[in-house]
Amino acid sequence: MVAELRSADIDGSGPGWEEQLAVLESVEQRVLWLSTAITDHANRVRPNPSGLKVGGHQASSASMTSIMTALWFNALTAQDRVSVKPHASPVLHAINYLLGELDESYLTTLRAFGGLQSYPSRSKDPDPVDYSTGSVGIGATAPLWGALARRYVDGHFGGAGTGRQYSLLGDAELDEGAIWEAIQDPMVPGLGEVVWIVDLNRQSLDRVIPGIAADKLQGMFAAAGWQVVSLKYGHLLQELFVRPGGEALRARIDAMGNPEYQRLLRCSADELRERLPGTSSTAEPIAGLIAPLDDASLLAALRNLGGHDIGALSDALAGVDDSRPTVIFAYTVKGYGLPTEGHPQNHSSLLTADQMRALADRLGTDLDHPWTRFAEGSAEAALCSAAAQRLHRPEYAPQEPPAVPADLGRPAPTGTGNTQQALGRVLLDLTRKAPDAASRIVTVSPDVSSSTNLGGWLNKVGVWSPAERTDWFADDAETILHWRERPTGQHVELGIAETNLVGLLGELGATWSRWGQPLLPIGVVYDPFVNRALEPWSFGIYAGGQSILVGTPSGVTLAPEGGAHQSITTPSLGIEQPGCVTYEPAFAIDTEWCLLAALGNLAGPQGSSAYLRLSTRPIDQSAAAVPGDPAARERRRRHATAGAYRLRQHEKPVVTLAAMGALIPEALAAADRLASLGHGADVVCVTSPDLLFRALQARRGLSDDPTWILDQVFPRDRATPLVTVLDGHSHTLAFLSTIQNVPVSTLGVSRFGQSGSIEDVYRYHGMDTDSIVATALDLIG
Repeated sequence: MVAELRSADIDGSGPGWEEQLAVLESVEQRVLWLSTAITDHANRVRPNPSGLKVGGHQASSASMTSIMTALWFNALTAQDRVSVKPHASPVLHAINYLLGELDESYLTTLRAFGGLQSYPSRSKDPDPVDYSTGSVGIGATAPLWGALARRYVDGHFGGAGTGRQYSLLGDAELDEGAIWEAIQDPMVPGLGEVVWIVDLNRQSLDRVIPGIAADKLQGMFAAAGWQVVSLKYGHLLQELFVRPGGEALRARIDAMGNPEYQRLLRCSADELRERLPGTSSTAEPIAGLIAPLDDASLLAALRNLGGHDIGALSDALAGVDDSRPTVIFAYTVKGYGLPTEGHPQNHSSLLTADQMRALADRLGTDLDHPWTRFAEGSAEAALCSAAAQRLHRPEYAPQEPPAVPADLGRPAPTGTGNTQQALGRVLLDLTRKAPDAASRIVTVSPDVSSSTNLGGWLNKVGVWSPAERTDWFADDAETILHWRERPTGQHVELGIAETNLVGLLGELGATWSRWGQPLLPIGVVYDPFVNRALEPWSFGIYAGGQSILVGTPSGVTLAPEGGAHQSITTPSLGIEQPGCVTYEPAFAIDTEWCLLAALGNLAGPQGSSAYLRLSTRPIDQSAAAVPGDPAARERRRRHATAGAYRLRQHEKPVVTLAAMGALIPEALAAADRLASLGHGADVVCVTSPDLLFRALQARRGLSDDPTWILDQVFPRDRATPLVTVLDGHSHTLAFLSTIQNVPVSTLGVSRFGQSGSIEDVYRYHGMDTDSIVATALDLIG
């Protein structure tokens, strides 16, 4: 037999390979038909009053039908997970339909509201989807981080099982830098359960990819420690290669550029007999080799690439070395089996009604009844039923995450400190005061653990590694950070690529829904580099991964480091990012409360991710003026975690200063100066512009968020002209004026920074104490 096939998947009687292969190929043809018909119905049959393009990718789906048929109906187990390339989503839905996982009513709803999504979605599709894809490069790499997350869960809590992690991706997707950042991370070479299958159809959206890049790509994977499998030719071509003239034919095709090969796919048999031999010395033996072949055999042989040969695919999958990651380059034809196959502009092309009817006749289906299942009692129906039973997964009842305390009870700090220091201290306090919750925390860092104050946490909980490693500096008296790597560790250290960091965060944040085991993941990255990570982090949130991203240090407050290390737009991140709450605390106690609130909101169906923007600027912590009375302290905590609190309240205010984060000292100093001039100023400390904006939207009837914080912090009877200031773009707080419709002037950062002292840099950006005072005086006349 070419590959081991579960005989029970056919009819339990153990038929031979030829019979099994015939059944698999019959199922493959039905998958091709269904995936093509799903897109056809959405574009040609379903009413479209607006006339707006619906779209779909029949050709991209067709190139994947053989690969996905071989996987689902032969190779996969219930423990395996698969990330499907975005444009092959109709193939996934077709397979789920044949497995009984998708109701027929959904087959007519591709790209319709509430229907099948444009690209596979864990959170929105009605049928099983292992990984959301659609953002090129991110869905492909997700199984790497899924493998790490599974290992972490299984090592700490058990029950996550085993199984391979597959990625199905197009060859053009290998242009994405995220791919190469991921495969080069030091954690990845040990992930033997990872298998990538590259749909090497040699076409992108606009064109046939010039040149022959496969060898270079394979070399790059091999250099990264991966097993590389090239699945170039199917059995028809392999049989021709061993005949007289076969070596010449192989050499001719191997040396042929992508565009020439694609052009041959568009030739008739007569044209192919003329063009295929070429003009070199090998032309005569090639012509002699193909002369006896009938037209159908010749055309079939040219298309018989490894990615369309189920026997070759099964053999390759059975031979995967599970000791290291594997990539299979499966050569395919874009649009395989369709009238558009091989055409350089077939990416989004759609078959006409006549072409669909001809396709239905050739594949033995009915265009007028496109969703007919295999006949009861047929070998194909038996295969689908057996595969469905084999792939059935147990339901994991999600565990409730341990309760996270709202307040650790620590007296409010009175010395000088910063919010970044508070991060490490809160994590250590949790190990003592809430050990159950602390045991679920996993921190992730791209090589900045020591510089972001995680050293104490690392020394306490250790660094995670699949196997224990020797700490060669354990006996070095001058070593402060102890790098103890062991399976029980709770910190994962990656390379410096922020994309990898948030990719892993997303998968760690999804373990509650995959295996019922809640984790509380926290990723720490320099805030100036957060924008690099936003797209994959956003995609992880969309896919159901809940995590906390900490950006620190932040802003132009990093004055001596200048414009190369600054962040301007990150303060408003939460306002613009669904599924995420943003906090920017000013004081250590605010950091504690906001972090605890964010941790308590993770790992559940109604949970949310969070972004904390922290600073290294030393601030006098006594300025927080935390009330000593327990009830008053709790009121302050509730306000801080709801978005803002009144830090200074004047008897007769004529202006309100709303400040955030590191700019609180300037706001307080400006209030003192204004008071000395006879102008009372209230000072509001904003901890989350995001939550305040949500409350304002709810007041307008646009959401269901609570609104009480607006009346508490910005009451009508204290409505005065407003000055806002923050270390970031001023638009972040501009909306606050609409709470009570008061005049506003907004101060912040809108140009690249400069090196210098904090005083010089704040003055340069017009957000120093003098600027706040002058702006307030202009407002109040």
